[in-house]
Amino acid sequence: MAKITFMGAGSTVFARNVLGDCMCREALKDSHFALYDIDGERLKESEFILKTLNANINDNRATITTHLGERSRKAALRGADFVVNAIQVGGYEPSTVIDFEIPKKFGLRQTIADTLGIGGIFRALRTIPVMLDFAHDIEEVAPNAWFLNYTNPMAMLTGAMLQATDVKTVGLCHSVQVCAQSLLETLGMEWNDERSARLQTRIAGINHMAWLLEITENGKDLYPEIKKLADKKIKEWLKETDPAKKSGNMIRIEMMRRFGYYVTESSEHNAEYQPYWIKHRYPELIADWNIPLDEYPRRCIRQIADWKKQYAELSQDPHLSHTLSREYGSGIMEAIVTNKPYQIGGNVMNNGLISNLPCNAVVEVPCLVDANGIQGTYVGALPPQCAAMNMTNINVQLLTIEAALTLKKEHIYHAALLDPHTSAELSIDDTVKLCDALIKAHGDILPKYK
Repeated sequence: MAKITFMGAGSTVFARNVLGDCMCREALKDSHFALYDIDGERLKESEFILKTLNANINDNRATITTHLGERSRKAALRGADFVVNAIQVGGYEPSTVIDFEIPKKFGLRQTIADTLGIGGIFRALRTIPVMLDFAHDIEEVAPNAWFLNYTNPMAMLTGAMLQATDVKTVGLCHSVQVCAQSLLETLGMEWNDERSARLQTRIAGINHMAWLLEITENGKDLYPEIKKLADKKIKEWLKETDPAKKSGNMIRIEMMRRFGYYVTESSEHNAEYQPYWIKHRYPELIADWNIPLDEYPRRCIRQIADWKKQYAELSQDPHLSHTLSREYGSGIMEAIVTNKPYQIGGNVMNNGLISNLPCNAVVEVPCLVDANGIQGTYVGALPPQCAAMNMTNINVQLLTIEAALTLKKEHIYHAALLDPHTSAELSIDDTVKLCDALIKAHGDILPKYK
């Protein structure tokens, strides 16, 4: 029987997906699910939903326990085989609001701010210390556990765990699984299960900026057809003045046209990973390229407002069920428990897997999973322009990790000064002032820096 500890189990829908998936796999049906959170109400809601699923689809074979607050953390982790991490430190209020509103005062606009940019830097700085606390407990009470990290900023958090702890860690994202589908559907090309089975793809790079290096159908390269159609579509979308008639995925398509390859993560994310799109001197770019400024705060407000209704619907459904999602988590656990091979796109330490990116960077590459654990596969060199674009993000990631591990404030400045979007918009002095303002606004949520 496996013990699976879920950190941040108050994320009810996500906990349902990952642990519901486990209930769909025979090797994991008898598992002990230890749910941990610091929000008692949300923890009870998740417990109720998962116990309902356990009864409806699993004959009550799983054991479900709840663990509230820091004092119960070791009990939740003790003896765990797998630890799923889905925490958000600081929440929407105050931290996400701080991440958006203070940069606005300096003239810096963002879309999502959870992976890179000034928002991603500070999300990492407040999350890494908490995850290191988790790691110290895991090293003590569950030294053989695999840590499956779903929390953003993925590369920074996973990198900090791999650099500073002995915990076996992999970062997991949703974007690899749906990359090819998003590309074909954006361009109006056929997509269905039958075609999906005929496609072969190869993806590698960094989280949220991994590259679709190959896409073939029955051995035929689809990129020439895709790029020809992309040229046509971009011209059509740019002529439109009605946002509803534009694609929400224009930036990724344009990146493919300029850099040769499609990237894994959404256009609203990639708009703020580069210096080209959100620029006060070129305000027309926002409308032209359909860039949703302040998208993440709007999403948070909507989700908070909708949650009570959503929970009521879930909790009042006596037939609540679940089928396997696209999340990698349960497949990884099954493969390790049963030695049944499984393939994922995972975030692991590079160590030469991508030969033209730094060894100490976290890269997103095809990984093989079995009883030996999670093994990244060798990719070789990325196309030079793709590696160069990745490096603009890796520079920020590595310096943010350095700031978190050394507690030296100068490295926060370094990370922000090297961020592509921030450095394209702000002066050196204003960037430093912005960092100081964010440190002050976060208060005790952040550690004290030297």
